[in-house]
Amino acid sequence: MKRREIEALRELVSCAAVLEHAGFAIDAKESTRRAVKFRRGGEIVIVTYEGRGWFDPLSDAKGDVFRLVEHLDRVGFLEGAERVAALVGFRITEPEWQPAKDGERCDLSLSDRWQTRRRLWPGSASWRYLNGERHVPTYVLQAAIKADLLREGPQGSMWAAHRDQAGVLTGWEARGPQYRGFASGGTKVLFRFGSDSASRLAVTEAAIDAMSLAAIEGLREGTLYFSTGGGWSPATEAALRELAAKTGVQMVAATDANPQGDMFAERLRTLADDAGCDWTRLRPPEDDWNETLKIRDKEKRERMEGGGVPHARRLRQGRLRPAEPALDADGRDAGGSEGVMKG
Repeated sequence: MKRREIEALRELVSCAAVLEHAGFAIDAKESTRRAVKFRRGGEIVIVTYEGRGWFDPLSDAKGDVFRLVEHLDRVGFLEGAERVAALVGFRITEPEWQPAKDGERCDLSLSDRWQTRRRLWPGSASWRYLNGERHVPTYVLQAAIKADLLREGPQGSMWAAHRDQAGVLTGWEARGPQYRGFASGGTKVLFRFGSDSASRLAVTEAAIDAMSLAAIEGLREGTLYFSTGGGWSPATEAALRELAAKTGVQMVAATDANPQGDMFAERLRTLADDAGCDWTRLRPPEDDWNETLKIRDKEKRERMEGGGVPHARRLRQGRLRPAEPALDADGRDAGGSEGVMKG
């Protein structure tokens, strides 16, 4: 196949077409216009560059449409190119994106764009979203606002700051009733909520989950709550390695209770082992910590209204118990420890 033909195929066949043909489906909740997440069982692929590029968020695999076929089908370039050619004209299912009317002026620096946005206040649109829809309690929001971690985003969304080890703003997670994404031109490092001198490092996948876990634990003393923003960039890994290298710290993998969360937890476990620091898995009873927080609040209201116990799965704020030890295929203790919410 000539180079000219290869270049033509690269333009004619998108990575999205390859994934949809292979049985992957778009996870609209976890996608943005610039980064579309595809799932097939426990497999995840993020499509970027308007369909011309892709990467696996849980490995180093990435590339163009040809590399994607090689990655999925375990074939060589020539056979992969033939499979790409067979997809010319394949129509993909396009998600209906909401226009990103985020009000950002991208000619300004990240810091300037952040400063143009107001802090949250009781009754503001972002406050109602976090406190009303997401059930993040007032005292947690006040602590996050005091630390300058939250700003009012457009259309009822909130911005949650990511900063590097020096405290420099690198971007923000944007979440709202109809929108999710990350700051244009920004870099995911870590959302950090708590004391920098903390020895317990609880890592979640979203800023709202970090604040939700903080609420469930009652802003546990000595804990710094993190969010990776759902990604694992080189900057995020470097920041976590630097934190894990500190003396006497414990890395807590408080990621979601799903295959992606488990894979993130294993990455954190490997990172902690490399740094020689303690590690534990803290798995939410529901899919994520915000769902757990919302159910806890619902049950609390039911108890107050009915005076009884809604069901035996009642959560107790900030109380944990160890889970059964993880076993390998031969029934031996696989090492490490794991925690779940006490029920």
